[in-house]
Amino acid sequence: MVNWPIKLLFKNNGLQNILERATLSRRTEVLLWGAQRLSAMVLALCVVVHLVTMILAVRSGLSGAEILGRTQGNVAWFAFYTLFVAAVSVHAPIGLRTILGETLGWRGSATNLLVSAFGIALALWGLRAVFAVFGGAAS
Repeated sequence: MVNWPIKLLFKNNGLQNILERATLSRRTEVLLWGAQRLSAMVLALCVVVHLVTMILAVRSGLSGAEILGRTQGNVAWFAFYTLFVAAVSVHAPIGLRTILGETLGWRGSATNLLVSAFGIALALWGLRAVFAVFGGAAS
């Protein structure tokens, strides 16, 4: 996706490959845009379900221990919160990538690697919490 004058300039010394790998293809950018929008829809639904559930639980007088007692071993809540974590783990790194590119000018492979590591970390931390709630392990 490098402009043709730059391709001619760097054609013989291998820098062309480095420049081409530093930017993602248009197709990949479109896929990231779609993943961002899809994960936003999932997140919106998950946040609403989570907030309504918490408000109803608190209004019903349930304590934190009672809420945990109801979630432990419940496969439906496990699936719901796993989906929630997956949506966050997709949505946040793509958004961070865009913010870093637009505000700081950070683009290329290093930025993609950084936000990918951030997404993996979010997924691991989130799944750790899901398993702790589902299985009752104290962390």
